Amino acid sequence: VELVESGGGLVRAGGSLRLSCAASGSTFSINAMAWYRQAPGTERELVAAITYGGGSTDYAASVKGRFTISRDMAKKTMYLLMNRLKPEDTAVYFCNAYTMEKRDYWGQGTQVTVSS
Repeated sequence: VELVESGGGLVRAGGSLRLSCAASGSTFSINAMAWYRQAPGTERELVAAITYGGGSTDYAASVKGRFTISRDMAKKTMYLLMNRLKPEDTAVYFCNAYTMEKRDYWGQGTQVTVSS
């Protein structure tokens, strides 16, 4: 499974961004997908997750109500709509796929910077 993120950038606090993660390869084996983020000097943390087939979602408390995760199975693409962004949302955002073979795949990451 190969994952390619896009959509990061610089935005002012209160603004919005939409991240995309395009999957290719053995996508039939994907069970779930997720967005993680990592700010400088911190550990990578889970932001939001979605089951690939059923579309059930889960969010970190810090983003609940502001971020929305979704996926388009026909396009093999996952999205993260981020509203009301805060400076503390600044991080590199990574796309993750978890497969039936219990393997994790990662994208290269996309930078999101929120200015105050």
